[in-house]
This record gives sequence, C-alpha cells and structure tokens, in this order.
Amino acid sequence: MNKNRRHFLQKSVKLTGIPLAGPLSFPYISETYEQIENYTRDLGIKLCLAYFWGIEPRKTALSRQMDVLGAVSPVNSGLANLPGEKDNSRTVIKAVKNAWTREGLTLRVIEGPPYLGEKTKLGLPGRDEEIDNFITLIKNLSLEGIDTICYNWMPIISWARTIVDKSSRGGALVSGFDVTAIKNKPPINEYGNLTPEIMWENLKYFLKAVCPEAEKHGVKLALHPDDPPIDNIQGIPRIMTSVQAFKKMLEIYPSVYNGITFCQGSFASMGDSTEQVNIPEAIKYFGKRNVIHFVHFRDVLGNKHNFEETFHDAGKTDMFAAMQAYRDIGFKGPMRPDHVPTMAGDSNDKPGYSTIGTLFAIGYIRGLMEGVGKGEN
Repeated sequence: MNKNRRHFLQKSVKLTGIPLAGPLSFPYISETYEQIENYTRDLGIKLCLAYFWGIEPRKTALSRQMDVLGAVSPVNSGLANLPGEKDNSRTVIKAVKNAWTREGLTLRVIEGPPYLGEKTKLGLPGRDEEIDNFITLIKNLSLEGIDTICYNWMPIISWARTIVDKSSRGGALVSGFDVTAIKNKPPINEYGNLTPEIMWENLKYFLKAVCPEAEKHGVKLALHPDDPPIDNIQGIPRIMTSVQAFKKMLEIYPSVYNGITFCQGSFASMGDSTEQVNIPEAIKYFGKRNVIHFVHFRDVLGNKHNFEETFHDAGKTDMFAAMQAYRDIGFKGPMRPDHVPTMAGDSNDKPGYSTIGTLFAIGYIRGLMEGVGKGEN
C-alpha cells in the first residue's frame, strides 16, 4: 500500500472514530444479519409467474433477474413442439418441463389442464373417456415430478369480464365486471336445461373418479373459484361461487389431494354489498385443513355484481393480514400474482398480464413477505 493511500485510510478512520487496533464492532450490522439468518426468504413460498402464451423471452429474463423461478403453464403438444403427440403423454410433459428448465425456471403448476372440458363438466357422452385421459395426465405429471393441477368448473363461459380497459390509478388499465352489461344476452340452451344440481352431480362424478388416482400418484388438485362468482351467465349455472360451496366440494371427497386454488380476487369478489368474505379468515379456515395448494395473489374493489381489478396495494383486502395468514398456516406452495393493471408503456393485448404491472406486483408481494417474516423477530 502506498504512503498516500495509507495516510488517507488513517485519516478516514480517525474521522469516523473507529480505533485502528483491535476488532471492529458494528452492533447494528450484526443485528441485521441475525434477522436475515432468522428469516426464510419469501416465507418459503414458491413465487411463480404465469405463462399462458408460451415462453416469452423478455418475461423469462425478468423472472430470472427477480429470482422468481417458478413457471405456471399449460401443457400441450404445441408448447412441446411435438405436433401429433397427445397432450397428456409423458413425452409431451417431459418436453414442456425441459423447455422451462432451459429457461432457468421450474414448472410447478399446470393451469388449464387438457382433457377437462364440456363433456366432463356438463355430463355429456364421452366424459368417461375424457376423465380417463385426465387420469393419464395425473400419472404422467407425477412421473415428471409435477404435483399441482389448477382447474376450474366453468363450462362454455370461463373467465368473463365486461370491460378490459377501465381507467384506474394514474391511467393504468384494469378489467372489470358489471352484471347489468350482460343481462340482455341471450341464453345458451343447446345443452338443455342445466341446473346447479346437475353441475354438482357432474363435479361429484369427476371427483370420485380422479381423487383416488391423485392420492395414489401424489398430485394435488386445486379447484379455482368461478370468476366472476355469480350464479348464472346466459343460462349456464356456476356453482363454485362462495366459501360454502368450497366447503361442500371438499366434503365430496375428503382428502388433502382434493383442494383449492385460493384466488384472493375471486374470493374477495364473492358476496354482495351487505356480505363480504374475510380473506385472512378464509385462508386460515382452508389452510388449517391443508387444502390450499396454489395461490393467486390479487385484489378487487366491489362485489360479485360489479367489481374491478386493482393494483395490489389499492384493493379492499388487508393484504398484509392475508400474508400473515399464509405464514400462520405454514403455506409453502406456489403463489403467483394475477390480473395486474396494464401500466404506461405496456400493451393491453393480454389484459391482466402486463409485464410492468407484474414487476410492481412481485415487488409488493415480496415486500409483504419480508415484512411479515422479519416482523416476527
């Protein structure tokens, strides 16, 4: 070390009041490190992003940079680049899994599985073949170490919104639903007179057939709420629209493998202006029964008849209390942000899945996790 540099360091140390001899002591730094040692990153939860449109290079790069290394994706021969192969074959599943591995990501959840369509949900001819194909999917996912399937019970009309470019905070765009906007739409009657009772019978038939196989192969079935959670759209009944409905579903086949995708926004939009779901309490109720297998972390304003998506920090739910509830139940499964606003500079061609909005969401979610985790200390 040259003389000038040594003189500079000596002078600097004197100015700070730190003695030149003996060990240096920084109690505030030691305390910080101790807190970090006692904190499990992300509360042990497996943060993921959704990829419904295949591998998006910019998004996967951002995932790696954010250290959000879980992928939620469909599985099909197109994504596997294996035209002609069956979507439930082990060959296709392995190829899809490996495609995500090459991106530095782990495929954790199959969301929107193949072989679960109108035949099964409406009890039409051919449902037994469809269910057999679904069971084959379960077996082959298990062989490739993929243990969670997110599915829904919304035939014909699935996710529904009446607006996807509603102006929100600062001009960001969000989606929304207003039941009055669909009241004059004609009923869909080509499937006969569908009733909630028929829908429940079809769900029971499905669960009784697939849950034993899910148990056998260690694959968790995670049913997503109906979105929007109203009782009927154009004559098509919707039955997974309340906390009570999920309690009923779980009683059909009691098993930890028969579980829930806890979509916070869907549960938060259940009820009307006089009755709302307490999200932290619902998390604790289902979590104590070990049936929350996957989480969509998002929020809304409004109720089932009229609601809009929000920024994660601008909805009606106490999101900090929700994260505390996940910690309290020991949830360590996959979680992803959902239905984020489209922010300035981003395209709204995929409403709810803005890249910039997703970055905001991950920062907010991770901040909650760290606040909850370190707050214990």
